[in-house]
Amino acid sequence: MEICDKLTEMLAPSLTDLGYEIVRISLQGGDVKTVQIMAEREDRSAMTLADCEKISRTASALLDVEDIFQNKYMLEISSPGVDRPLVREADYSRFAGFDAKIETLHDINGRKRFKGKILSYDESTHTVHFSFEDQQLEIAFSEISKAKLLLTDTIMQKQPKK
Repeated sequence: MEICDKLTEMLAPSLTDLGYEIVRISLQGGDVKTVQIMAEREDRSAMTLADCEKISRTASALLDVEDIFQNKYMLEISSPGVDRPLVREADYSRFAGFDAKIETLHDINGRKRFKGKILSYDESTHTVHFSFEDQQLEIAFSEISKAKLLLTDTIMQKQPKK
């Protein structure tokens, strides 16, 4: 199991109990690791500094108890922001109708990068229905290497208010 998956498995129950959902965990650095936790409120309201502090205190305590890192580590907590990464299958259903940028592992019709609109997500086939340049495409979730929402007026209007 990859360390980020292990961290997610370890931290998710406690953060869920506090009302947060992990969007993504990533690690940076060499000897001193930086653990980056991107999270959002389960009620989808805007994240505040107090939310980040609460997540930081909880995650820090759990990381210290489990002693995953032999050396010191740094902890960064953030919200996904408006140009959020799309990392879970549920993200594609939630953000259907929004503009996104998707990169695939392998060429699809001679290209790996697509900028367009998420039409829908099919849970039974695990595929994203996507439109770009007047074309429609089905992209298997397993083929997506990286994806994020694009900053548009539509997404700005849908942002939770503080």
